[in-house]
Amino acid sequence: MMLKGKTALITGGSSGIGLATAKLLSRQGARVAIMGSSRDRLERAQEELGNDVVTIQGDVASLADLARMRGDLERAFGELDILFANAGIALGTPIATTDEATYTRMMDVNVKGVFFTVQAVLPLMREGGSIILNTSWLNQVGSPGRAILSASKAAVRSFARTLSAELLDRKIRVNAVSPGSIETPIHRGNGQSEADFRAYAERVGAQVPLGRMGRPEEIASAVAFFASDASSYMLGAEIVVDGGRSEL
Repeated sequence: MMLKGKTALITGGSSGIGLATAKLLSRQGARVAIMGSSRDRLERAQEELGNDVVTIQGDVASLADLARMRGDLERAFGELDILFANAGIALGTPIATTDEATYTRMMDVNVKGVFFTVQAVLPLMREGGSIILNTSWLNQVGSPGRAILSASKAAVRSFARTLSAELLDRKIRVNAVSPGSIETPIHRGNGQSEADFRAYAERVGAQVPLGRMGRPEEIASAVAFFASDASSYMLGAEIVVDGGRSEL
């Protein structure tokens, strides 16, 4: 129960890494709220997590939704100890064919959404709180067709440093987790069969030194570490959890 008595918000918390993290933080004693854009996914997540978890529907790219989220959080918890800014989207963006709408949506969710999520919850954050940002192994490598996704995650990596410096007087630590290819819904195509996804996972896993895609729970463990006092001397740092893909 490393997080007993703590309160936590997880954006993008209704599936994948966010849902796995919500489960783990709850098991470790935290009171958890999750934010997601889909009411159906939020309802399914609540069935898994139980009624003690607060669910908030909204788009992190909408400042109006973020303001409403802050109000819901204040009513539910009063104050906040942990933020995992996890919400994000991943689209292919080849330089020759990417349109402005795709560029704008990616940057709105992955960069604007993170920055203004942090801004929205800061009035509720307790001194000594922990903010964890979700980056990606792509911020460290050059991967064809992923220029916008990679750039957006590099911006988030920069936020971990700059926001840490800005929040020093409140002793709020900002760190980042950098997932590799993780078996989550973001990797599943619309209407893709389980057999087709397994074949895809095997192809991607073969590119990873450890020989497989990662599991959401493996990222959740890194987030829980940053959320706890076990990481009390870490600031502006990034933990890379990618099976060695960006290192070897």
